[in-house]
Amino acid sequence: MTFDVEDYFQVSAMEPHVSRGQWRTMPCRVEANTDRLLAMLDAADVRATFFTLGWVAERYPALVRRIVAGGHELASHGYWHQRVTELTTAEFRDDVTRAKGVLEDVGGVSVQGYRAPSFSIGSGNLHALNTLRETGHRYSSSVYPVQHDHYGMPDAPREPFRPLGDDGVVELPLATVRLAGRNLPAAGGGYFRLLPYSVSRGALRRMNGHDRLPAIFYLHPWEIDPGQPRIPGVSLKTRFRHYVNLARTEERLRRLLRDFRWGPVSVVYGHALGRTADGAAASDLQTAGVPVQS
Repeated sequence: MTFDVEDYFQVSAMEPHVSRGQWRTMPCRVEANTDRLLAMLDAADVRATFFTLGWVAERYPALVRRIVAGGHELASHGYWHQRVTELTTAEFRDDVTRAKGVLEDVGGVSVQGYRAPSFSIGSGNLHALNTLRETGHRYSSSVYPVQHDHYGMPDAPREPFRPLGDDGVVELPLATVRLAGRNLPAAGGGYFRLLPYSVSRGALRRMNGHDRLPAIFYLHPWEIDPGQPRIPGVSLKTRFRHYVNLARTEERLRRLLRDFRWGPVSVVYGHALGRTADGAAASDLQTAGVPVQS
């Protein structure tokens, strides 16, 4: 179970309408929404991974400490929520180094994981994983093995893999199901909001049952916030993708937490990483991330 901790105005689709220079002037809702998620997870006795923006961590350090105090894994979503495809190697290094430093200073824990904004690591820029390794990251969860108009690497493995060899960073791809010769998304986000809950539940059960694979699910704090301010001037497609079914997401997430067993990335994928952040052996982790019922 993973969350990308960013505010509603920091979404990539909002970039043409809200510049980074305006972020400080926007009504922020990320702290309250993330606290709601933390309360839901605590009630369900679930621990998760929070891929958190460095910008958010600097402004809400107490929130980051609450994430850590709740037993959750703290990971990086970069500092500025910039697509990796839009950065030079030097700019990317600066961004991930800054984010990792802020998160570790505020959270008081080692940050091992990274998720690229908008899943913007793929076949054309896998060299970014070298930078992650050099800056002290152990894994990335940035590749989505699907065809999409803004991201995706449809030919990527659906299981953990090391694109740059045995010494490279482990890539943990987002959840997909294989049907009719193609990968279909099963990892949450907009698909979780826009499609009936049964579609997500069935896809995850297929991964666990038919494929015998755990699944990486993700959501954003703003996706449980139907009262968030509307950004003026956005396209019809963006309005549809961003705002539809916001009022239904919280209850759907509660159901999902009940229907499956969940854990943070470093635990569920301990077999791929070798050992988890707290030193647990991979052999202790093989039952994580499977459905509560068949």
